[in-house]
Amino acid sequence: MIIKNGNVFSEEGSFQKRDLYIEQDIIGTEGSGEVLDATGCYVIPGLTDIHFHGCVGYDFCDGTKEAIEKMAEYELQNGITTICPASMTFSEEQLTAIFANAASYSGENGATLVGINMEGPFISMEKKGAQNGAYIHKPDAEMFLRLQKAANGLIKLVDIAPEVEGAMECIEAIHDKVRVSVAHTNADFNTAEEAFAKGASHVTHLYNAMPPYTHRAPGVIGAACDNENVMVELICDGVHSHPSTVRTTFKMFGDNRIVLISDSMMACGLKDGQYTLGGQDVTVKGNLATLTELGNIAGSVTNLMNCIRTAVQKMCIPLESAIKCATVNPAKAIGIYDKYGSLTPGKAADVVLLNKELEILYVIKAGKVVFSK
Repeated sequence: MIIKNGNVFSEEGSFQKRDLYIEQDIIGTEGSGEVLDATGCYVIPGLTDIHFHGCVGYDFCDGTKEAIEKMAEYELQNGITTICPASMTFSEEQLTAIFANAASYSGENGATLVGINMEGPFISMEKKGAQNGAYIHKPDAEMFLRLQKAANGLIKLVDIAPEVEGAMECIEAIHDKVRVSVAHTNADFNTAEEAFAKGASHVTHLYNAMPPYTHRAPGVIGAACDNENVMVELICDGVHSHPSTVRTTFKMFGDNRIVLISDSMMACGLKDGQYTLGGQDVTVKGNLATLTELGNIAGSVTNLMNCIRTAVQKMCIPLESAIKCATVNPAKAIGIYDKYGSLTPGKAADVVLLNKELEILYVIKAGKVVFSK
């Protein structure tokens, strides 16, 4: 296939008007066959969402093949070609079954399952957010290794609140085996700084479930900003962070260190109503999902492509930066950039064509058109 005359997103983070060649299922340097005219279109890599819980009525923690399959199909239709769904805070027994189900998944009709984001249970009770406090567990390297074995190595991210008992020891023990993310934490600046020094290199949904950044207590946010090796997740759904905060974050961290995520729950793609997240009841009204009993924000109800549109069209984030933060950066964060995340020759031919309004015209997966408007 040849995609001709498009504005092709480069690895460096800019658009270049050129042709893109696909050789079977990878990006090539030359080609022949079907010609797709992309005049006036943006040609971008398929997106990678490294933090979402569910969509279209299904949750990763359902622990079924059907759940992953339906989620993967929805994500692919929305230009998200690689997924790393997140678990919730459950018992080790439940997580073992959830991860074993993911390890056995081999579906081919949707987005590619490239990893697991283990969001619980090594978190703080004070900042648990929508996580179930009944299953919170102190950070435990041996427990993580057992779960990683059940997942057949699929866990790419593990969340840890560094101030809780055993956290620093756990970070030191596992940081060379998995990317450790500071999350659901009440840590102060010094504690977060120590966690990063011991090997943590990521922050989960920045600003949410952590102390705020203030001029005398910069906390996790300030410590992350100071450490150039740390990437931070950002939810641009119009609910989790104010547009000004999003713009400020891009100024603080730059577009090399921000990973856009959706943090979507099962109501994504569906109507308002009652749903569940991590075994807890959730009420959805418009773009807002909250725990029915406590009122806490409970994830988002939008997908990653919509987050890009919101960031660009309503928050004034440059398109190049938004695309980079949803393709290149997440792939780098979970160690799959050798195969995904850019339109570099030799990588997977996962491509999305957008018009000037950022509407999807085509989704190409492994060199084949799987969706066209």
